Amino acid sequence: MTRIFVGNLPHAATESEVLSLFARYGRVSSVQIKTDPATSRPRGFAFVTMPSMEDAEEAIVSLSKTTMNGRTLTINEAQARPEGAPRNGSSSTSRNSALAMFGALHSD
Repeated sequence: MTRIFVGNLPHAATESEVLSLFARYGRVSSVQIKTDPATSRPRGFAFVTMPSMEDAEEAIVSLSKTTMNGRTLTINEAQARPEGAPRNGSSSTSRNSALAMFGALHSD
């Protein structure tokens, strides 16, 4: 299975539209448009999983720099997140610092 990162995705794009785009190059196992956990709004990127490496490579080459609703897509093989890397752009250090400050304010 090959996981593909799709960046600069229009916020109005649907999973079925992304699936249709990639299905031209082979079978698509899944499409996940990522959303902001606080607002549930799309974050402008998605992950597409294709079972065939050959189909995935063809899709990456063919769709890279194409446009969708006026936005130029960034498409490449997804990279694994390093072990212990923060999710959603937050850092555990800054979170821990904020919690420590909050605790200090309320310890009196």
